[in-house]
Order: sequence, then C-alpha cells, then structure tokens
Amino acid sequence: MATERLNSILNHLSPSKSGLSAITQKNPDDVVITLAIRTPLAKGFRGGFKDTQLDYLLYSLLKKVIQKSSIDPQMVEDICLGNVNHPKSAYLVRAASLAAGFPNTSAASTVNRFCSSGLKATQDVANQISLGNIECGIAIGAEIMSEGGDRIDKPFHEDILKSQEAADCLQPMGQTSENVGKDFDISREAQDRFAAESYQRAERAQKAGWFDDEIVPITTTVNDPKTGEEKQVTLTKDEGPRWGTTFESLSKIRPAFPDYGDRSTGGNSSQVTDGAAAVLLMKRSTALRINQPILAKYVGATVTGLAPRIMGIGPSLVIPKLLGKYGLTLDDIDIIELNEAFASMAVYCVNTLGIDTSKMNIRGGAIALGHPLGATGTRQIVTGLSECRRQKRKVLLTSMCIGTGQGMAGLFVNEVL
Repeated sequence: MATERLNSILNHLSPSKSGLSAITQKNPDDVVITLAIRTPLAKGFRGGFKDTQLDYLLYSLLKKVIQKSSIDPQMVEDICLGNVNHPKSAYLVRAASLAAGFPNTSAASTVNRFCSSGLKATQDVANQISLGNIECGIAIGAEIMSEGGDRIDKPFHEDILKSQEAADCLQPMGQTSENVGKDFDISREAQDRFAAESYQRAERAQKAGWFDDEIVPITTTVNDPKTGEEKQVTLTKDEGPRWGTTFESLSKIRPAFPDYGDRSTGGNSSQVTDGAAAVLLMKRSTALRINQPILAKYVGATVTGLAPRIMGIGPSLVIPKLLGKYGLTLDDIDIIELNEAFASMAVYCVNTLGIDTSKMNIRGGAIALGHPLGATGTRQIVTGLSECRRQKRKVLLTSMCIGTGQGMAGLFVNEVL
C-alpha cells in the first residue's frame, strides 16, 4: 500500500501521461471492478423470465453478487439500477436489496437514459467512488421487457410539438432504423449479412462455452400457457441465439416496419429480451485492503446528443468524443462491444468509424443475444471483460445508441491477463 501511494504521488508530480500509458497505469484511487456477472438473457413474452417480475430478478442477482464476491454487504454503500420500463423501479431495487441481504444502510436508486441505463448506473457509482462520496457500490442494469414497453401514452404538449426535433422523439425505434437505412443508404443485404454474422458468432461462443464465466444461473417459475401449470426452472444460458442462422434464411424475413421502410426486419433488429447484469465497484486501495480480486479498471464514460430521427448513429459521434478525452484512437482498443439495436445503425457505425470487426462483438451482439433495454449497458461490460480475459487483451470500449437521439460510450482496462 505504501509503495502504491508513493507511486501515485510521483505520477502526480511527473509530467502528465496520455494515451495508453495513462489509462493503464495503476493508482490507489482508481475505480475498479471486482465482480462482473449477468443472468441468462431470455426471450421476451415467451422465454424463461416471461413470468418473472423485476423485483425477483433484482433480488436473485443481488444474492448472487454477495455469494460470488464474498463481499461483506455492510461495505456496499449504494446500489444503482439502470432500468427503462418499470415505473416503480426505485421501490423495487430498494426492497430487493434489503431482501437479498444488504443492510438498511446500503442505499439504492435508479437511473434511466434508455438503452444506456446500465452504463449510466455504472458511471454514477464510479463517480461517487471517485469523489469519495462512497467507498463501494453496485451498478445493475435490468429489464423485464415481457412486462411491456416504454412508449408514452399521449403526445407532448402542443407547444413542445411545435419543435420538429421534439416531435421526432415520438418516432418509434423501428422508424428511426429505417431513417438511418434510407438516409445513409444501408441496404437490406448489408443489414442481413451483418445480422447473420452476429448470430454465427453467438452460436460459436455458446458452443465453445465462452459465456460460462459471465452467466450465473437463476431459478424462477414459468407458467405453461396451454395448461396454466406453474413449474420451477433454472435458466443457465441465453435463449436468443438461433443456431444455423444464415444470410439466406434472414433474407426471407418480411420487413418489420412496412409503414416506414423495407430494410429492417425481425431478423436484423435486436430481440425483445428479459435479463440483468451487475458490476461491483470500489477504489483499488479498498479492493486490496479487503482482498477483492481486481478484474478491471473503470476509466470513464461520456455521452452526446444528435437528431432524434437518426438516433441509431449515436456511437459514431460519442466514440470519437470519448477516445479524444484520453488521447486514444480505435487502434488502441482491443475489444469493442457495440450495441446492435438495429443492423442499420451498426453497419453505419462500423463503416463511418472504420471499426475492425474482428475485435467487435466477438460473441455476437443484441441481434443474436437480445437487448433488455436497461441491462444492455452493464451486460456489455460483463461480456466485454470476459472476452478480454479469454484473449488476454487489455482495453475495452462499449457503446450504444439511445432513443430520442443520444449516444454513450464507456472505457475499461482489463487487469486479468
């Protein structure tokens, strides 16, 4: 500890570093991740979590956090949930945390920035730790999309609707995907070929057992829709991957949003999914003191806005912004997790940024695995760090587009090499 503190002081006194040397150096005040786990991802409305309520999913995952980390629950000062759809999520995460074994001194809250909510929760907990407001916290992303969507019931106030961009916030996500396809000439063929690759990568990863160290089994109950019989099941693997999916099979699927275009389909768009993920964060000095294994360093995250009607291209704007803050380029990044909300936006971002797809979504993305809205930002961290460990690579970049026209990205350094 004394040596690390001395090194930290010397780093502050020496000329500032930039780029890889800056983000990979280790200091006692670094915010680190000591546990990163997730539930299996289940098909919305017909999968293993279709009859599971959000509070039980949170309760189950938080119990797994305690079991897997062996953390003293008294150490955890705040738990932040990223969730989009549930109007009472703040009640649920507080009650679930108490039932899971955290004391009443462990606070709880929720955040909602649509598809980036899980990353936003991680950023909020990390910022609290960095500022010294708390010593240890948990970020969760969770969504039971089987409970329903997040569309607003009525239009905005008439004065707000006078602004075209404000009115565009009401556009369905499928419409924004078709806008991207038409505005930037992302063909149906290009989208289907991208989607086929996502399915094939997920199939390869699932068969090879690559997901095993990130997924924790969850036991719940499922009602048989034909008999009404309730039975107990234990979910251990993702339900989204469709083995044997090809470009040819995807090209036969009808457009999903015919009122807006003919390029986005149920095969090249993200799946409606239920699931959750969690990361345990604390300062490096704390982790060393209480003998928690350090998986990764949280470097930072940022957000940007853009025209709501083409919200999907958000990562193409926020990724350069984030990398610029740390003096990095895409060549410095080892593993990229880019959320595949739609193939239209993923293809655009790959082409615009010049992303090397051999290091992006190596285990497949949301098209094959699913996109539980509030969970995705945290799920990407869990999956990306697991892939970094498998390949013995260091730098992870995560990013996603966000409904209403935003983009977010996060940067992490794997320390299990």
